[in-house]
Amino acid sequence: MRELVEVIAKNLVDNPDEVVVTEEGNGRNITIKLHVAQSDMGKVIGKQGRIAKAIRAVVKAASSNDNKRVDVEIV
Repeated sequence: MRELVEVIAKNLVDNPDEVVVTEEGNGRNITIKLHVAQSDMGKVIGKQGRIAKAIRAVVKAASSNDNKRVDVEIV
C-alpha cells in the first residue's frame, strides 16, 4: 500500500523528491503517513478534500482483498 500512495502522490506534486511515505501498523490496522512539501499540500488535498478522499478510496479498495484496514494521513 505504501508504494501505491507514493506513486499517486509523486505524480500529483511539483516536488516529487520531497514526497515521503511511511507505514505503521499492527496486524490488521495500518496507518500510512504521507509527507509532502508545504507548497504541494493543496495539490494533494484538492478542493474540498476531493483528491485526498480519492486517494483514500483507492487505497481502501486495494486493501480490501487483504482484509486489512488502511488509514491514510496527510501530514
